[in-house]
Amino acid sequence: MTTALISHPACLDHQTPPGHPERPDRLAAVLEALKDVEFQKLVSIEAPPASHPSLARVHTNGLLDFILRDAAGEARRRDFVGIDSDTVMSAGSAEAALRAAGAAIRAVDGVMTGEFANAFCAVRPPGHHAERNRAMGFCLFNNIAVGALHARDAHKLSRIAVVDFDVHHGNGTQDIFFADPNLFYASTHQSPLYPGTGFASERGVADNILNVPLEPGAGGEAFRVAYAHIILPALERFAPEFIFISAGFDAHRADPLAEFELDESDFAWATAEICKIAARTCGGRVVSALEGGYDLDALARSSAAHVRALMEA
Repeated sequence: MTTALISHPACLDHQTPPGHPERPDRLAAVLEALKDVEFQKLVSIEAPPASHPSLARVHTNGLLDFILRDAAGEARRRDFVGIDSDTVMSAGSAEAALRAAGAAIRAVDGVMTGEFANAFCAVRPPGHHAERNRAMGFCLFNNIAVGALHARDAHKLSRIAVVDFDVHHGNGTQDIFFADPNLFYASTHQSPLYPGTGFASERGVADNILNVPLEPGAGGEAFRVAYAHIILPALERFAPEFIFISAGFDAHRADPLAEFELDESDFAWATAEICKIAARTCGGRVVSALEGGYDLDALARSSAAHVRALMEA
């Protein structure tokens, strides 16, 4: 078995205003990097749209109606609709969001049936800031949470884990997981930084939330220590039946939106270590989805390193 690359051309049709960091060029750079000869063994799959019931496991009907009906309708009448100061929709955004969430669902189904060993969802808009009832932070739907709850409900799993190494805290995933002891969320992130959440004191109903905030300027050593001594042991103790990765690459030293000093080797190391735990606890079941990363060259190199580690797991 091998690694799947799940994406869809519609994810390039989510347009943002000139100068916006979350732009179609991001995904184009990732997909171009994954055309290299070393990635020829990837199983390329087009993402289906997520169904309403799949989205409703995660998000309120109010949010779904707003994104898919109200804001989508307005976006078809004019260039952009502002959701908040950072988050916009264009005419293609609703379809892109449905495909981004659907990619995670398709990835879960493929892993569970043995069609492929693990998967990377190269999609946008990203998802980890989207809360149960609010789109924010460039995110419309919480793609990784949609995949996680699909794994639990459709495949009768119980213990699901998400590990998030994006430089920004995944407040949306934490919000969705907080009150369920069988959902585990762990994050390293820069603090202080948007969205202003992710303190170590935020622990969930059963210590199922694990935040390891790091100071601006943190580099690979601090990142690896946080994983080796805190996050990875906690993940293994949780004994998940499926592991998801919120793969944001904006902790790279070249990224313009944050102040970490990581490079692509750090993301590859973290991916490999997570996959080792997956091999021991859940038969290697891992699905990853693209989150942040706003320097195109660094994003391309980091995504390639991440996928390479998935392929070698």
